[in-house]
Amino acid sequence: MRRISWRLRPLRVVIDARMADGRSGGVQQWVIGLAAALSRLDEGTEDYRFLVNEGHEAWLTPYLGGRCRLLAYPATLATESGPRVDRRARPRRGRRARLFGILWRIRRRRFMTRKPIHAVSPFDRTIKEAGTDVMHFTRQSASTTTVPSIYQPWDLQHLHLPEFFGPDALQARDATYRAFCAQAALIVVATRWVKDDVSAQYDIAPECIAVVNPPPVTQAYVPPTPNEVTAISARLGLPDRYAFYPAQTWGHKNHERLFEALRRLRDRGIEVPLVCSGHQSDRYPALMNLAAELGIQGQILFLGFLSSTEIQVVYRQATCLVFPSLYEGWGLPILEAFGADLPVACSNVTSLPALVGDAAVVFDPTDPGAIASAIERLWVDDVLRSELVECGRARTRQFDWHRTALTMRAHYRRLAGRESDPRDLGLLAAEPLV
Repeated sequence: MRRISWRLRPLRVVIDARMADGRSGGVQQWVIGLAAALSRLDEGTEDYRFLVNEGHEAWLTPYLGGRCRLLAYPATLATESGPRVDRRARPRRGRRARLFGILWRIRRRRFMTRKPIHAVSPFDRTIKEAGTDVMHFTRQSASTTTVPSIYQPWDLQHLHLPEFFGPDALQARDATYRAFCAQAALIVVATRWVKDDVSAQYDIAPECIAVVNPPPVTQAYVPPTPNEVTAISARLGLPDRYAFYPAQTWGHKNHERLFEALRRLRDRGIEVPLVCSGHQSDRYPALMNLAAELGIQGQILFLGFLSSTEIQVVYRQATCLVFPSLYEGWGLPILEAFGADLPVACSNVTSLPALVGDAAVVFDPTDPGAIASAIERLWVDDVLRSELVECGRARTRQFDWHRTALTMRAHYRRLAGRESDPRDLGLLAAEPLV
């Protein structure tokens, strides 16, 4: 009788949302979009709990409904120094290695139950007490657990651009990624490019990695009213025309070369105001000093973190999006721009060319002259902007949150050993767009 009741019990998935509002960039947008989409699923018996740090849930609450609820992570545990990473951990390497790992775990449980090697972590205890069947870690930091888990390493930037990380950070990131890739029952990434990179860098079998393309989260937002557009534009001090760059001031976001491109355009008699959004890291003062040295500080407006209504207004009022990042695992702002009928110029690196297709002007992000030329084309060519807007609309229609939620649900069911219906199998077998 117990076995029957267990099988009828709803599948419970815990989704990690332990992040501060405005500090996690695209990861926060992914969590918001996933929460909104799972909340709208009207079939199935799954139960979703979004794990938030106690007292820090306001940013997520408006998007929860249906079978989605909050699960508070106690404040006394939220200040943990982080996961205890076994630096000897290595990712699984194939069928034989996975079989060896299973046999080793069975042997350890059989002979070492009286004196376990590792005590149960507070995190593991918390999610087990919540009845968790699958734990979904949505960002690159995670926690040790014995519950079947999904891990999302959004990119391996530290291996490609180590100059933006100190020695300690490089070592910690590599150890963390390796350990949680090894722990995960499934690794989820945003693009085929990242899948190939993770597989090659950490020697992980491709079948252990799934690609799920995130749609733009602005599809989940309530659109601003005309009065809100007018009021927000005035309050933020938006110029009549401007290029928009939504990015935190991290090194790989390449603000320096973008500023140099703006100076070159100004020297040619083309003054392009630039509006930037996103968290301002400790690099922000140096960036503003550079703008002053180049004589373009009057053209640049940093707005910091924006609300869901404000960001929509800034997208809609802009003339173009410029995205000169040196490295991206996905590029969510580009899809958001497509959805806002905003023409795009972006880098030709990593996953971005596959993401934009023919819907953007692309450039070498290491060449300020190439950045300047791309911006100039969008700034002065009305026909080109219109063509790119149409291409962007077609591109963004290919990404759908309902399908994304169904795909993640299919992964959750499979990892929990629940029965998959024919639609689940089709979604799991489908090729990603990017």
